[in-house]
Formats: sequence, C-alpha cells, structure tokens
Amino acid sequence: MGLCLWAGLLNFPRPMRGGAKDSERIIDMATKTVQLLLIENVDNLGIVGDVVSVKLGYARNYLLPRELATTPSEEKLASLAAKRAEAEKTQATLFESRRGMIAKMEGLALTLARSCNNVGHLYGSVTQQDVADALGAAGFTVKAREVRLPFTIKRIDDFDILVKFSSDLEATIRLHVEPDRTIEEDDREEMEFDNEGELIVRSPGEKKKAKEAEAAQRAAEAGTQSEGEQVSEEAEAVSDDA
Repeated sequence: MGLCLWAGLLNFPRPMRGGAKDSERIIDMATKTVQLLLIENVDNLGIVGDVVSVKLGYARNYLLPRELATTPSEEKLASLAAKRAEAEKTQATLFESRRGMIAKMEGLALTLARSCNNVGHLYGSVTQQDVADALGAAGFTVKAREVRLPFTIKRIDDFDILVKFSSDLEATIRLHVEPDRTIEEDDREEMEFDNEGELIVRSPGEKKKAKEAEAAQRAAEAGTQSEGEQVSEEAEAVSDDA
C-alpha cells in the first residue's frame, strides 16, 4: 500500500455515531498494521532508524502525535544514519552494562519489611516499583516494568522474582517479605495459600478438621518410627545372641 494512502488512513477522522459504513470502515482499519520509520528510540519497539510494523491505532494515537515515527522513505532513512549510529553505540553500551548487572544480580536476596495482620497477610501488597526501589538501594538500576512478579504479593513469605531486560538478559532474585513487627508463631502456622498466592480463609470447623488430620498423620508417622526402632532393637538382640 502506498505511503499517501497510509497517510490518509492515519488521518482518517473518527466517525460520528450512527454512521454504519464509517464504523465498519474504522473497525476494518483497526485490524490493519502500518509500517513506520522510528525517528526516536521507543522502548520495546526499536531504535531510531528501524522500520517497524505496528497496529494502526498505536501509530495514530501514540507514535505519530509524539513525533516518534514517520512514514519511511530512502531520504528519511539516510537523514537518520548518524543518529542511528549513535543509538547503536548507546544500545551496545547499555547491553554490556546490563549483562554485567545480570551476572551480579543472579541469586541476589532482598528483604522488605511490611505491615501485616497476625497471620501474615499484608495491608496492601508488594509492587513492581517496591522491588525496583529495593534493587536501586542495592545498587542496581531497574525499571518497574522490568520486574516480573509471579502474582500479586500479599503475604509474608519468600518469593522468586524475575528481573527481565530482554529475552536474553534476565535474572532471578529471592525476595523475603517479613513483618515489620513480631507476630505469634502459632497464628503463622495456620496460614494457607492457593496457587495464586491468595490467603485461604477456613471456617472454625474446617480448621478443626485440618488440625485433627495433622495430628492423626503425626501419630501414624510416630507409630511407624516406633515399629522401625523396635525391629532394629530386635535385630541387634539376635546379633548379640549369635
């Protein structure tokens, strides 16, 4: 599709309500993509001088109004050559810096103290920004969006957190979330969580059954251990008699 037609599509006004044909036309356009030349670096998209394919809405609502991209041409590509060369140098330097950071960050342990109730359920949650700030305090420059939480963290516990700069630059750190005060250990033992990290709240009857089941299991394990010790003692006695 020619550049002039793309320009027409990009500048096409939104239809007034009731215009069925225009509405259909907008919906049809929204499913299309457009090729644009980046004139600035755009995170998660490319650097200056890249020709990228993006959704029409993203181009019209974000890239073009902010003058981050334009329609590609040989002349425009040539005019951006020096700026692109500088951007490539910056990217290479950033990559090496991040690679060194990832090597130091792998296996790093962070601790955050948070206010919580008596069973360790947080008042609020630990956010990506919280982790990024903690990493910053430890000497690592990381943006919040580069922190990947496994789920919303709402409890006292240990968590594996992924820090991802790109597909080939990532590290896993250990986050220890601890209470900002002393809480009763007996209450802590009653905490149960589902696979999404949400606290499971059980009724008094359910808690009683769970405790009875745990007690029965401990008794069974103790009985098995006693039988094993008895067999061992009998074997030693036979050995002594021999």
